[in-house]
Amino acid sequence: MHKKLWIPGPTEVEDDVLKAQAKPLFGHRSNDFTLLYDSVLTQLRKFFKTEQHVLVHTASGTIFMDIAARNLVRPGKKALACINGSFSSRMYDTLVDSGIETDRLDVEWGKAIKPELIKEKLDESDYDIVTICYNETSTGVKADLEAVGSLLKNYPETLLVVDAVSSMGGDLLLPDVWGTDLVFASTQKCFALPPGLSVVIVSQAAYDRTRDVPNKGTYINLEKLLDYYGKKKQTPSTPNISLLFAFDYKLKQMLVEGAENIYKRHKAMADYTHEWALKHGFGLFAEDGYKSVTVTTVENKLEKDVGDLNKKLAEKGFVIANGYGKLKGLTFRIGHMGDHTLEGLKELLAAIEEIWEL
Repeated sequence: MHKKLWIPGPTEVEDDVLKAQAKPLFGHRSNDFTLLYDSVLTQLRKFFKTEQHVLVHTASGTIFMDIAARNLVRPGKKALACINGSFSSRMYDTLVDSGIETDRLDVEWGKAIKPELIKEKLDESDYDIVTICYNETSTGVKADLEAVGSLLKNYPETLLVVDAVSSMGGDLLLPDVWGTDLVFASTQKCFALPPGLSVVIVSQAAYDRTRDVPNKGTYINLEKLLDYYGKKKQTPSTPNISLLFAFDYKLKQMLVEGAENIYKRHKAMADYTHEWALKHGFGLFAEDGYKSVTVTTVENKLEKDVGDLNKKLAEKGFVIANGYGKLKGLTFRIGHMGDHTLEGLKELLAAIEEIWEL
């Protein structure tokens, strides 16, 4: 029996989207590919209402952590990593592993990184980039990205790098208005596609910065990726053409529904899940005012056995996620993203109620 994925990714992929991959291949240096790839990027720019540079790379979204580290920090310059969970910590680790001097801005897991905390660090030291998770998947905390972006506009030499892996395509994202410089995601979450592609939106300031950074490598050389599309509307290396077929198909659906309506659908699922958790005596791990609309991290105040729950949910055709890392057992997570609906969510929560006799 297939278990419907109510985890924070990968999420459910509809049959018509899966079938969209099953087309005959063509060469990635052909005009057919040029038309396909340009169609995908054009639709992404339209969906996000952006005039910034957009790319799709054949890789997990994590690759853009390496790309940010190796392309946007100039020799002798520093980075600031905002850390409030496991995935924002991963960005810090990537910077350090790339040999970049990196300061940490830590807050308690479950809390958001506030703009005033970032301002304190920016006034103390110069940074080439500030990194932040728009939606920290481990804790269900959503950053006030608009406010952070507004702050960074006062520091033109400091670029804003955003991990939007579990929110891009589900929550609202306005790169041009909010002033992000490099914001990235993967296709297996809110885009409701199989894993294997990553998406990035790059400001002109970030594009210009790449020219000042040496030793950028090959597959993670952002300057080459951008230049190659600019010249040929293709990718420097062989891409996953089959997934691009599906992405092109899926984006047409997303443009019909519209970014605002997709956000409202996700917000309705989040609100319902939050109310359900509190009604049954659980808690919400994310602080008030900063709760994700794509992932709810439920505080397991009733000390229920989440592992046993998933075994029994599997018999009903569902799966949710345990707490991540040090939060395992202390929390559980419900990923209401992608093509999920409020009606489907109610079926899942009713199954949990039955199993746990809530």
